[in-house]
Amino acid sequence: MTDLIVQKYGGSSLADAERIKAVARRIALTKDNGNQVVVVVSAMGNTTDDLIRQANAVTEKPDEREMALLLSTGEIVSCTLVTMALRSLGYKAISLSGGQAGIRTDTDYSRARIVDVDPQRILKELREDNIVIVAGFQGITEEMDITTLGRGGSDTTAVALAAGLDAKVCEIYTDVDGIYTADPRIVPEARILEEIGYEEMLELASYGAKMHPRSIELGAMYNIPILVTSSFTDAPGTLIH
Repeated sequence: MTDLIVQKYGGSSLADAERIKAVARRIALTKDNGNQVVVVVSAMGNTTDDLIRQANAVTEKPDEREMALLLSTGEIVSCTLVTMALRSLGYKAISLSGGQAGIRTDTDYSRARIVDVDPQRILKELREDNIVIVAGFQGITEEMDITTLGRGGSDTTAVALAAGLDAKVCEIYTDVDGIYTADPRIVPEARILEEIGYEEMLELASYGAKMHPRSIELGAMYNIPILVTSSFTDAPGTLIH
């Protein structure tokens, strides 16, 4: 039986064209191993900060609705470029916005909460043997307005989709090798954890560890194993379960 794997790639993993190509090769390898693959992407590098600066340059008080729509474009850029890179490698792939992917949210434009996931469009694309690349950090309201999920929201998108699609695992690819016992930049003897429970991880996340707390809550609620690992090395990473 084919496994469905959800992967998420952060902004540092997608910072330029070469890194996007490397991510595409990693996704392709997952597909070659016989899996169905859904990928959630963050905005490239510092794109979100750049967009915030541009907004503040034209107005002192950016409107929340317009700001959400503006910031959502960063992830759209990433997901289309990753899709193009996969197609150049000869793979069938399609990009979807958060709304197209069925991420339904409340009306808090800048810190929206996911209220429902309708996976039908993604399932249709998977049946057609596509790799599905989804713009993270965003959703859509009942009124069809674009919302954003707040800092780290792409993690939440990924775990929510993994739950909605009944995925085998949600793999979070980032710029570190896993979850450490402490910040290795401050504590040199910090070590990587092979595994950690949801409750312990939620506590670490609340103190600033690599994961968005809401994504851990969703993982615990729907019992989705979450693997946090590096997109730059072949580190085994940390399994949250």
